[in-house]
Amino acid sequence: MTDDNPLLNKALRDFLAEAEEIVEHLGSELADLADLADNGDINPDLLNSIFRGAHSLKGLAGMFGFAGVSELSHNMENLLDRLRLGKLRLDTGVIAVLFESHDVLLSLVRSLSEGESDLADEKISSCAAKISACLDVQTRDAAGPSPLEKLGLSEQVMKSLTEYEEHRLLENLSKGKNIYSVHATLDLATFDQDLASISDAIKACGEIISILPCMSSNPETNIDFDILAGSALVFQEFSPAIRHDNVTLALLNDGGKTPPPAAANAPGTACAGSGSPKPIEFPVAPTAQTPVPESPAVGASPVSAKSISRTVRVDIGKLDELMNIVGELVLAHSSIAALAQRMRNERFSQMAVELGKSAKVLERKLTDLQKGVMDIRMIPVGQLYEKMSRIVRTISREQGKKVELRFYGADTELDKLIVEDISDPMMHIIRNAIDHGIESPEKRLAAGKDEKGVIKISSYQKGNHVVIEVEDDGGGIDVEKVKDRAQQRGLVQNPSAVSDKEALEFIFLPGFSTNDQVSEVSGRGVGMDVVRNNIAAISGMVDIETTKGLGTRFVITLPITLAIIKSLIISCAGRTYALPVTSVLESLILTGGEIKTVERREVIQLRDNTLPLLRLENFLCLSRPSNRPDEFYVVVVGVAEKRLGVVVDELIGQQDIVIKSLGEGFRRFPGIAGAADLGDQRTILVLDVGSMINDTMRSGS
Repeated sequence: MTDDNPLLNKALRDFLAEAEEIVEHLGSELADLADLADNGDINPDLLNSIFRGAHSLKGLAGMFGFAGVSELSHNMENLLDRLRLGKLRLDTGVIAVLFESHDVLLSLVRSLSEGESDLADEKISSCAAKISACLDVQTRDAAGPSPLEKLGLSEQVMKSLTEYEEHRLLENLSKGKNIYSVHATLDLATFDQDLASISDAIKACGEIISILPCMSSNPETNIDFDILAGSALVFQEFSPAIRHDNVTLALLNDGGKTPPPAAANAPGTACAGSGSPKPIEFPVAPTAQTPVPESPAVGASPVSAKSISRTVRVDIGKLDELMNIVGELVLAHSSIAALAQRMRNERFSQMAVELGKSAKVLERKLTDLQKGVMDIRMIPVGQLYEKMSRIVRTISREQGKKVELRFYGADTELDKLIVEDISDPMMHIIRNAIDHGIESPEKRLAAGKDEKGVIKISSYQKGNHVVIEVEDDGGGIDVEKVKDRAQQRGLVQNPSAVSDKEALEFIFLPGFSTNDQVSEVSGRGVGMDVVRNNIAAISGMVDIETTKGLGTRFVITLPITLAIIKSLIISCAGRTYALPVTSVLESLILTGGEIKTVERREVIQLRDNTLPLLRLENFLCLSRPSNRPDEFYVVVVGVAEKRLGVVVDELIGQQDIVIKSLGEGFRRFPGIAGAADLGDQRTILVLDVGSMINDTMRSGS
């Protein structure tokens, strides 16, 4: 792991952490399997879980080129596959081989973590030979008719059963279990939830052997399922346990009353005479006996129990709780600092000086703690890109279009919760890009383009924000069509008086769509308003840039985190509010005579640029207890390329705050991002700059 490529090193560390977790989980599950084998009972779900673990480890190791780990995992997978199919009996010899292979796997992963290549060829060859010896053990087929014939299963069902399902069916029969056929007729709209409910009920009192979908008598509204289940419960006990609408139940055998003979091609099944069923003992050839690994030699170095990786997986809820505690400490520090300052102002004393110094030390440590917790919450945006690639492949195939997805800036980091909240808006934008933007291969070729469309997703950090751009090279947005549709809906009277940039804002209105036909992908007008609302909910903004015939670009600007932020405390009409400092560009002192009016909008001239103004008291509908002051402050705020001047009465100062959600009931109020507690136990509202800018630009007020 001495490669100079930091991305490769990170990938190797992630592999080692994942491999260690899989191997340790395999060890605990093998111990459980050994305990069950001693009791003469094997849990098929446990055996399948061990099989999947070996399979996952094989794939991971193969992807990174660790041939030794991949080879040994593959051999273990073969052995476990024979066990789960009932082709091999689980005895002490097989358990010993599995444990030895597990120990070798653990040592291989540890050697990789220490920078050594997996060259333990002798150990791998030894384990592979012992596994091969286990696989060479042949069991004798019992003569006689198959017990499955007595179940009366149709030929179609018999052909549909996999080898594993057939083995589980025979295994249940050999143990004298009752075999039930459960037929369910479910509504297409809710069949997944209903099927899960029925499956959970069956698993609570038995084992699901097979689930087969079948044609319903009314295929337009229903889908049918045939479920084979094994249970020790009699019919009178099993039937009430799975009570559900439109479900019929049938008992296919009489359980342990007349135990079936052993299956012909079903080694390891039980044969019963009178009394409880007994397993058939199959003799094996002496040469195929499974070798039991020898005890470790005296003086051999013991295997360390220390973990290989230095990574820990933490629930995001625990990080939220930790962040809240840090936020409370920040508030406590603000109170202490204010108290120290007040003591020094009222009466200078050595105690006040010492308290002020302690407050400064506490502030530095809290800053380090806050940064550490923030770093833990940050994840690369590339995790979001992986989800988008699956969506593009699925939708482009359904639409009959060829689309290539390109990613840039996958290492840009964002808060975990923001990445989760941005997933749905990104999905809507990409769906629209494929459905509305990217043309069919025929149209692209006719327009002189490559038949394969391109969607680029790029992300980069810009100050205290992260910008995500989604760009396609399709036909772009027909702005004139947008204006016409807006006129049809009564949104504008004269389309020619609306600028192209203003027209693009109509796309974000609920129910607005330029698509004449409604498809499964888009056309109902319920996508882009969700995009803007979800992005605004996390204090972000979205802009559109489009060129007809060349493509469209969506620019999403997001805060890096929403946890603890520095804010500017302001006052207006006798009330106190907080503005995130990340959106504050500068502040000015003005008088009423410096404000101009352009097209009924209040503006000021700021360095050769016209800056629109927003009076906070009008925006929030505040009643002023006294006349407006002659001089007032203008706080210049901005997100992305948009700028706005917010007129307030007073600037109180800066303070770290923790934003708290106001709940669903207050989501409809524009311009409010949440609430925060100040150090003096007051609760104030935090203003949402992005929402204020959008609302002002759209309304012109």
